[in-house]
Amino acid sequence: MPGWFKKVADKDLFVSEPNPSWFGNPQNVANASWTNINWLKSRFHFSFAEYSNPANSNFGVLRVMNDDLVQPSRGFGAHPHREMEICTYVVEGHLTHKDSMGTQETLGPGSVQFMTAGTGVQHSEYNLSPDAPLRFIQMWIAPSARGLDPNYGSACGTKVNRKNLWAHLVSDVKSQAATPVKINQDANIFVSELQEGASLEMSIGEGRQAYLLCIDGGILVKSNGAAVGSLVKHDASEIVGGMNLDICAQEGKGAHLLYVEMKGQGEHSRFRR
Repeated sequence: MPGWFKKVADKDLFVSEPNPSWFGNPQNVANASWTNINWLKSRFHFSFAEYSNPANSNFGVLRVMNDDLVQPSRGFGAHPHREMEICTYVVEGHLTHKDSMGTQETLGPGSVQFMTAGTGVQHSEYNLSPDAPLRFIQMWIAPSARGLDPNYGSACGTKVNRKNLWAHLVSDVKSQAATPVKINQDANIFVSELQEGASLEMSIGEGRQAYLLCIDGGILVKSNGAAVGSLVKHDASEIVGGMNLDICAQEGKGAHLLYVEMKGQGEHSRFRR
């Protein structure tokens, strides 16, 4: 079967603005630097929390992709996880992480962290800035095995070159790829920041699939010289290989992109043409 590209528009994502008490925050308060009514605005790409949709529960081993915007001086209090590989990419602001393994650190823009929840771990995530928002993309990936020992790691964004190229941030522990983060699954995460008018290639091989997110800006996507779609901020796409794509940042916009590439799951991917 030939590869295919399917757009997931921002307007079709579930938007969550939960009660502050769910994560131990006080009631919503006015903040001069905050334009949203609620302390948190999350876009769910797959069924999660109060969004229950069995027809949209995953894309292959990618179980969760949440785009979170957190108000200054707010965050997610300590909560548990099990049997999941959790990767978080910081878009803007600073994310402060603390967990039951004794880890505590603050990560800035472009940084990536991972947590193997395995047999069980608790963690919290906060925006400790008094005036700057925090935006991050959190992804949950089903592990290749259950009962793993909990683990944590990260890579600082200032050490990663992602300008006009794909920066390979995450790969399988079994892979020979030299990435700053390793997880227990045949999956990879790439990011790029394109200047306006810049372009790069994206190749998804036979038997592989990918979920592409336009974090900011906008792109035009072509295959074999023909346009197959365009994405702007918050849009995403499902891609099934084999497919070679040319991605060009729109004039006046530039683009900040992230994609999760993984082994193809065939009929178990959930998606149908």
